[in-house]
Amino acid sequence: MSPEFAPKVAMITGAGSGVGRAVALELARAGYRLALLGRRPAPLAALAGEIGEAALPLSADVGDSGAVRQAFEAAVARFGRLDLLFNNAGVGAKAGLIDAYSDEAWDQVVRTNLTGAFYCAREAFRLMRSQSPQGGRIINNGSVSAHAPRPGSVAYTATKHAVTGLTKSLSLDGRPFRIACGQIDIGNAETDLVAPIRTGVPQADGGVRPEPVMAVEDVARAVLYMAELPLEANVQFMTVMATNMPYVGRG
Repeated sequence: MSPEFAPKVAMITGAGSGVGRAVALELARAGYRLALLGRRPAPLAALAGEIGEAALPLSADVGDSGAVRQAFEAAVARFGRLDLLFNNAGVGAKAGLIDAYSDEAWDQVVRTNLTGAFYCAREAFRLMRSQSPQGGRIINNGSVSAHAPRPGSVAYTATKHAVTGLTKSLSLDGRPFRIACGQIDIGNAETDLVAPIRTGVPQADGGVRPEPVMAVEDVARAVLYMAELPLEANVQFMTVMATNMPYVGRG
């Protein structure tokens, strides 16, 4: 089958749970072939079993550049090319003021959220630039924290600001090679990681209150919309959030 008419190939990082898992299922329903990358083999294998032959589970730590390169090589060996990277893997840290952060806590967040996103984007860019037909799309998972941080989130917020810089630079550098790059900033999608939001989280005014959440499937549909645009069009930044969360307005 000609590459122009073959099913598109996507790599999803952090694919084993939460937003990554929901996006994988949505892309699978749209006909994509999927490389599923994550740290834990068991959830990846379960997801691949649910999707079927179109899915390839790949266990790797995005903060390990060698493991990332091997994962991308395995994906191309299986599927022949890469059309989409959903650069999704990320971690948070226990809320606290900056002088309570350990070196280890800071390093873990930066290594996953920023360095890992860089390693994966580098491999995707390398492949998309050299393959034929040339080009592809990178969608980075940012956060509403890049615009309106929560109290005590200095490491997470700093990395998500940096991801925005990564997105802008990739958008510019990818133009000559038909590589489009956009970012989705997500607020209060209902996953295991945001379960405390329903019971109460710190607010900018010093209070602790529960917040509305939205279905993670709504995020997945938004990512699919971004992914399905022709490379001549791009969603540079999209914010998808629970409608009534305290994001816009006074803190």
